[in-house]
Amino acid sequence: MHGTIPHFDTSAAAGGVLTIDCGALADNYRRLRAQVAPARAAAVVKANAYGLGALDVVPELIAAGCRDFFVAHLGEALELLPAVRGEHGARGFAQPRLYVLNGLMPGSEGACAAAGIVPVINSLDQLARWARTAAARGEKLPAVLQFDSGMSRLGMAPEEAGVIVREGLAEGLDILAIMSHLASADEPHNPQNDDQLRVLRTIAAAFPDALVSFANSGGAFLGADYHGALARPGIALYGGAPTAAGKNPMRPVVRLDVRVIQTRTVPAGARIGYGGAFVAPSAMRLATLAVGYADGLPRCLGNRGAAWFEGMRLPMVGRVSMDSLIVDATALPEGALAEGALVELIGPHQSLEDLAAAAGTISYELLTQLGRRYHRRYR
Repeated sequence: MHGTIPHFDTSAAAGGVLTIDCGALADNYRRLRAQVAPARAAAVVKANAYGLGALDVVPELIAAGCRDFFVAHLGEALELLPAVRGEHGARGFAQPRLYVLNGLMPGSEGACAAAGIVPVINSLDQLARWARTAAARGEKLPAVLQFDSGMSRLGMAPEEAGVIVREGLAEGLDILAIMSHLASADEPHNPQNDDQLRVLRTIAAAFPDALVSFANSGGAFLGADYHGALARPGIALYGGAPTAAGKNPMRPVVRLDVRVIQTRTVPAGARIGYGGAFVAPSAMRLATLAVGYADGLPRCLGNRGAAWFEGMRLPMVGRVSMDSLIVDATALPEGALAEGALVELIGPHQSLEDLAAAAGTISYELLTQLGRRYHRRYR
């Protein structure tokens, strides 16, 4: 018969500890808000707030003054309703708004309207369906109109702005903003930024009463011409570098420390990891860490990435496995690493961008892939 499981620190049983600094998150929001003032600063919290837990992150951003939140799918917005509603309106604050970047799938308009969520309209068909919903409900429903200014991803064609105005396709709707998305804002000198700005200005002229929403994280640092009235920062909120130029102005939000589950010494010629992808050139002390690609660490980090311990870089050797990876701990004094010890993967010695670069990817992908098996600590 099984007994009662004794109380213990659950973080000790996890393969790693993911620490989210809520103070840094709030500071980053305030920094971005000041950067784009007098425009408002929204927060992009899609993909579960870039993997950090939207239900935990959104209240922190509301407390910091954010009132506009963008997600990708209606389902994400519906899940966040309890976090953005509640007491905020009763306390005299403006009620936070949720926006759906991907627009609405056919048949979801009624749920969106009933919940008071704002769709970003990306096609004339979506616009027609939303207008019909407004007419059927006998109310003026809010919407944001997105136009493609040169990224060729989402949004209506620039010439469709004139069609909407001439044919009165948005009558019965409250058009809150005209929106487009910068494709190269992380590259301040890329001429595509100016090209897109010119296109958006032409489109916005057809809707003189609507706000303009243009700047993403990188766009916030391109200058006032790009800010519009509502900026939509994402990665910069979470400590990622908004541009590839210069020092990252944002505070780190994420720290990831992972546990050692075994140490061993292997002789010269020992094959390490799947496929023997690394062969020890001499005797080596190895440490196996309790995280792998199931925890969001790309397999390609093998033989490329590193962990850190007490200021010492520990190169990853061999392939990353599903639940573990191996580092070379030879440079550490013997016995310095024991089972259960924590080593740094993201932190003071290795930024989010550093680890992403080692994996040949970007901070967005790495952050959003961090798995659910970490013990999460919000502070």
